[in-house]
Amino acid sequence: MSYNVVYKDIGQKDYKETWDYQTDIFTALVGNKKRIPESQSKGKADFPGTLIFVEHPHVYTLGKSGSENNLLLDYIQLKAKDATFCKVDRGGDITYHGPGQIVGYPIFDLDAIGIGLKEYICKLEEAIIRTVGEFGLIASRLEGGTGVWLDPEIDGIARKICAIGVKASRYITMHGFAFNINTDLSYFNYINPCGYTDKGVTSLEKELGCRQDISSLKNIVKRNLQEVFDLNWIKQ
Repeated sequence: MSYNVVYKDIGQKDYKETWDYQTDIFTALVGNKKRIPESQSKGKADFPGTLIFVEHPHVYTLGKSGSENNLLLDYIQLKAKDATFCKVDRGGDITYHGPGQIVGYPIFDLDAIGIGLKEYICKLEEAIIRTVGEFGLIASRLEGGTGVWLDPEIDGIARKICAIGVKASRYITMHGFAFNINTDLSYFNYINPCGYTDKGVTSLEKELGCRQDISSLKNIVKRNLQEVFDLNWIKQ
């Protein structure tokens, strides 16, 4: 059975504002689920999920398991780069969000979809792998890591094109993925991305040698997420 999802493209929005926005949706979905006995809610999609697409102004976010040492700038240097820093409640280490990047926040009930958290992350990766593949690029996973990579096992060449970091409570998800399209990759020079010091970062623009149309890319990512998760788009 398809999972009903409301799709929201909110354009460019401040990271903290967006975090609060998705937290409100997440809290409501968790609250609705708590009111239904587990024996009755398993595998049912009584309440729709939400998929948010957004672009953020320059911001570095640090996950629960991350180290502040992976941010290589101090407060004054952050200001000079017109960037902010935020500690968040997702998994993973430090990453960068900025213009030219598709950030996706799926707020899904994994019980209703019928999958666990590990499979959920694999499906997010699969949707991005399929998207990248439509441009003639071969992307894959990194053993022991998350996200989507090009040449992940080749020392000195491995580079990440999409970072993934999520949170889940009662099998409801939030946070999600950051897919580099026309991203200014110089901002990654000021962190150890996702805690790695020996791997690079790339974008679709860099790999293809020309600027990409963000609106078209959003439609492709949305379609691949729909196919991978068997989603049914609904209006709220």
